[in-house]
Amino acid sequence: MGQKNESSTDFILLGLFPWFRHPHLLMLIILLFYTIALTGNSLLILLIWLDSRLHTPMYFLLSQLSLVDLAYISSTVPKMVINYFTGKKNISYLACATQLFSFLTLGLAECILLTLMACDRYVAVCKPLRYTVLMNPKVCLQMAAAAWIGGALAALVHTVYPMSFPMCGSREINHYFCEMPAILRLSCTDTSVYEMVIFLTSTAYLLVPFSLILTSYIVIFLTVLKMNSRKGRNKALATCSSHLTVVSLYFGQAIFIYMTPTSSHTPDQDQLVAVLGTIVTPMLNPLIYSLRNKEVLGALRRFTGRCCN
Repeated sequence: MGQKNESSTDFILLGLFPWFRHPHLLMLIILLFYTIALTGNSLLILLIWLDSRLHTPMYFLLSQLSLVDLAYISSTVPKMVINYFTGKKNISYLACATQLFSFLTLGLAECILLTLMACDRYVAVCKPLRYTVLMNPKVCLQMAAAAWIGGALAALVHTVYPMSFPMCGSREINHYFCEMPAILRLSCTDTSVYEMVIFLTSTAYLLVPFSLILTSYIVIFLTVLKMNSRKGRNKALATCSSHLTVVSLYFGQAIFIYMTPTSSHTPDQDQLVAVLGTIVTPMLNPLIYSLRNKEVLGALRRFTGRCCN
């Protein structure tokens, strides 16, 4: 009886695109992306930690972003893969709440980190003489702490509320992980008031940071255009364009999911966009920052040279 009561509170994760005709191929692609993300982000963290030339505020924040991405993709993919290969689709109430909290904490922390990285680039390009003062090690640690704590506090609120709503009928979550909009669809009660709270939180964590990032880069580009040094101009543009690419990928999908009404998009659209944010972006981030960054490539060459010797 206890087992029956416990199982009755479980949710059922229907998985990624349950209608897809070739699930084995899909899972192989997901595993490939996961492996690339783990390898790329771990290597980037290792290079930044080992190479003294990368001990700068920009690369410290980048290492924090890679750490977030490692945890971010690991909060969803392993459970999905285990469910697929074991044939089990259930997830307990506590595990679902834990996954939702972890996912939201990491996602919100990434929003804050991307904004802080834009601020770092603004100070480096527009206030170069004051860079070492404004971006000292203490400030960098405070930035990292603000990202993690700010993400966790908001995530706690948006985990407790959705998980406390009464669920009616089927407890099947049409998704590959416990995501807030998918859980809200199971609720018996009117969630319109809470959806307004989500919109306000999304404005604070998505629209405001995105606006700050765009404003920072407008000022940066105007400053770069005035530079006399072509080499300095190209270096600044290369660094900023890498960050802008990551920002566009991440904020675009997050705004679509959390700032548009749940009824305006289908579960399949939610899953497709979620894959872009939770799997593709963490995989691409280290590639974008390393392949277009001569300092990171130089650190990689020095590291491989020491390993070979």
